[in-house]
Amino acid sequence: MQHIKTSLLGFGRILLEHKRATIRFVVASCLFIALILQFVPLSAKQVSAPVLEQELVEQADMGVGGGSIPENDPIGAQPLEAGTTEAESFFKPQVLLYNSYSIQKGDIIGDLAVNFGLNQDTLISINSIKNTRLIQIGQVLRVPNQDGILYTVKNGDNLEQIAKKYSSDVTAIQVVNELFSDKVHSGTVLFIPGARLDWVERQEINGDLFIWPAAGYITSHYGYRNWPFGGGGRQFHSGMDIGAPMGSPVRAAMSGRVSAVGYDDTLGNYVVISHHSNYRTMYGHLSVVRAKPGAYVGTGERIGDIGSTGLSTGPHLHFTVFKNGVTVNPRNLLK
Repeated sequence: MQHIKTSLLGFGRILLEHKRATIRFVVASCLFIALILQFVPLSAKQVSAPVLEQELVEQADMGVGGGSIPENDPIGAQPLEAGTTEAESFFKPQVLLYNSYSIQKGDIIGDLAVNFGLNQDTLISINSIKNTRLIQIGQVLRVPNQDGILYTVKNGDNLEQIAKKYSSDVTAIQVVNELFSDKVHSGTVLFIPGARLDWVERQEINGDLFIWPAAGYITSHYGYRNWPFGGGGRQFHSGMDIGAPMGSPVRAAMSGRVSAVGYDDTLGNYVVISHHSNYRTMYGHLSVVRAKPGAYVGTGERIGDIGSTGLSTGPHLHFTVFKNGVTVNPRNLLK
């Protein structure tokens, strides 16, 4: 019995030693394989889609790429090769399409343009807006799918001339407007992709064309008013009166050339400046004139002093704006 017991114990020790040897072999094999894999680079084709997606998501979190990857995105399965360009369709002109938007309280054309991914020239032109300050709550705007402005074809125009004028492209104009030839008829309204308004026109529509010519307050608006010198009756006031202390600076509302300096029984000492796009401004009742005829003056340059010369009830500036020789309301054009 003792002999059998001794034999069984010996056999158990052999099995235990064999098991330990097997475990040591497995561990050593795993370490050996891991060591080899460290020196074998993985190609892009060996990276599975989930691994690549995780790497790109981590890059996006660090600011590389600008965002996360949507589900089922083909980029995860087929990464772009270095130097790959965007699809050609991104560079092709597209047919003009519109959405609509109803003006809400507090809306400003400039902010709306940013929200829609457009420039404000586009919204102004497409919707024939003459004064962005006068848009109304509930007014419905047409919002196109691309930047550009409307142009009405004139006699003698052709697509090549129109495209050159607005730094556009004939093919783009044809595609956007669904034209099947390069001939256009007078009176046709075309959408010119990428075109911008003239800066003076834009500033005029936004009411940012002129700076205030004097620091003060409005004492009389543009338009009909009661005659201020007694006797009753109403009179059309062709400018805007700005009350200010005697001798205060009067400045050019916009850069231009001094076209006239003189004295008038009604306006007193005055200065007239000619500007871009057939605009002229006139400054009356000055106590002192500081500009010379023919001189070029910059925006904000001092051209005279507040006074009460001519027919006046007190120190103020009479400020008139002419567009194509006709007076317009200065208040709509002042910043």
